[in-house]
Amino acid sequence: MPPSPLDSLDLKLLQALELDGRASFSRIAQVLGVSDQTVARRFRRLRTTVNLRVTGMTDDSRLGRDGWIVRLGCSRNTASRLAGTIAGRPDTHYVDLAAGGTEVVCAISPRSSRERDDLLLERLQRIPHVTSVGAHCILRSYYGNSLRWLRKISALGPEEEAALRTPAPGPSAAPVVLDTTDQVVLETLHRDGRAPLTELQSVTGLSETAVKKRLGRLRGTGVLHLAVEYDHEPLGQGIEALIWLTVAPHALAEAGAGVAGHSAVRFAAAVTGRTNLVISALCRSTEELYAFLSEGIGALPGVHTAETVLTLRRVKTLTAEHR
Repeated sequence: MPPSPLDSLDLKLLQALELDGRASFSRIAQVLGVSDQTVARRFRRLRTTVNLRVTGMTDDSRLGRDGWIVRLGCSRNTASRLAGTIAGRPDTHYVDLAAGGTEVVCAISPRSSRERDDLLLERLQRIPHVTSVGAHCILRSYYGNSLRWLRKISALGPEEEAALRTPAPGPSAAPVVLDTTDQVVLETLHRDGRAPLTELQSVTGLSETAVKKRLGRLRGTGVLHLAVEYDHEPLGQGIEALIWLTVAPHALAEAGAGVAGHSAVRFAAAVTGRTNLVISALCRSTEELYAFLSEGIGALPGVHTAETVLTLRRVKTLTAEHR
């Protein structure tokens, strides 16, 4: 494993951003005990060395929309072109090449049942060289958290974390309704999750106070969450895999919540389909992945089958603007 280009301060900065992706440089600097200029300089360097990006993401479940994970089987030598086509759609979040280059996996969020049906029943079925379409509707998300991994190799203490952490959104009793200005704010933050208030004022025509209120509402209701993305190989995590489990219905909630607490897990979700729990895992090596499968997955209740598919390349991540 080559030496990491990241030092202790870099790792603490990543940890701080995981706690609050919009935390100001001055606030982070105060917690870390360095200058504002040092934090700003490190942030800019991480954008180059590990492709650090902070992206405002919309939780479609808070808007009454369903998310889907779609597996597209394809013939040889066509996966890259297919992935590129799918990545060009505005409703796709992630597009991965997997399974030896014969499968494309993507996460999509159609805005209506009409868009969903058009995509799943018509457009994907008509794409040349697609040999199979597996569509899994997300029923319940059990979010993993990079903080667990960073805590192993970084050193922010509980008090420092508390000073940076933003309150978690509460449960939503009814779908949140967005207006046109909310949409403009979300689109701007999708391009850059750290877009300054002055930019948000410019695109919305609102005052600083009104923009802050909008941001507070969008984050407080859980519609807006900030995703921190960066290359994981420099941190020693070179193996990424999707694990598809078949779990007994009575054990699904316990298994989902249990696996999400593992440091290797980025995301887990209960989904429709023959395999009803999907896990995205990051590991140091194939040996660590084996240990996770045999010990972590093996300890879950009600697991009947497991299919592990390595991710070969991410074609589209949270936002194409940072590629």
